[in-house]
Amino acid sequence: MPIPVLSDVPAALRFLSRLPVPALPFEHDAAPPDIDRLAPAFPLAGVVIALTGVVTFIVGQLLFGDVLASTLTVAVLILVTGGFHEDGLADTADALGGWSVERRLEIMKDSRIGSFGVLALIVGFALRVGAVQTLAAYGTWSVAGALIAAGALSRLAGPAMLAALPPARASGLSHGAGRPSAAAMRRAATIAIVIAAFAVFPSLGPLALSSGVLLGLACFSGLVRLANVQFGGQTGDVAGAAILAVEIAFLIGLLIFARHP
Repeated sequence: MPIPVLSDVPAALRFLSRLPVPALPFEHDAAPPDIDRLAPAFPLAGVVIALTGVVTFIVGQLLFGDVLASTLTVAVLILVTGGFHEDGLADTADALGGWSVERRLEIMKDSRIGSFGVLALIVGFALRVGAVQTLAAYGTWSVAGALIAAGALSRLAGPAMLAALPPARASGLSHGAGRPSAAAMRRAATIAIVIAAFAVFPSLGPLALSSGVLLGLACFSGLVRLANVQFGGQTGDVAGAAILAVEIAFLIGLLIFARHP
């Protein structure tokens, strides 16, 4: 009998990535994603996604050195997720140029990308590459631990955004997925923190993890406030943007008190 959280990892991976995960015999019947059920599996799915980046970095570092390895790592993570979170970041950034809540939500639904979205993607990509490259100075396993911890913790931001704010629209992915319960978020947070502790403590230390978590929380809190004021709630794009922004904030936060192993 599969462990409940583990049995939901395949569905979480299909939701969060483009990895070819087939339907397994023990899974629930196909249905729209139920975030309350899937939320505790999100950190574990984030670890699987992060491992593709870890392998890329290790191979890239051996072949090309830190700079190109870091760039390839972020590129692979984008490919694995299908640019899911980057799309949310770009749409959210573009929408901030609207003059009313209604106009902002209209812009967010537009498939075209504007200058704000392009700039957000460029800055986000550069920050991720820069963070990974800087972490490389602390050793390969520091990068591996940081990516795994970031993969687990950042995936909390999506369901947490759905829990923190009501849907801004009466339709769309975030509305259909529902809102995770407090119990589901507690389970997800516990799993993510345990993973992050095991991943980061041996290489960068507990102080680095604390600073990463605090900067990630500050970033998330700011995004919740921004979404509430600018959009009147959350959308799938806002949740995706939160995942990417928290990942970046966490990686940068690790570097504040990172120690050499």
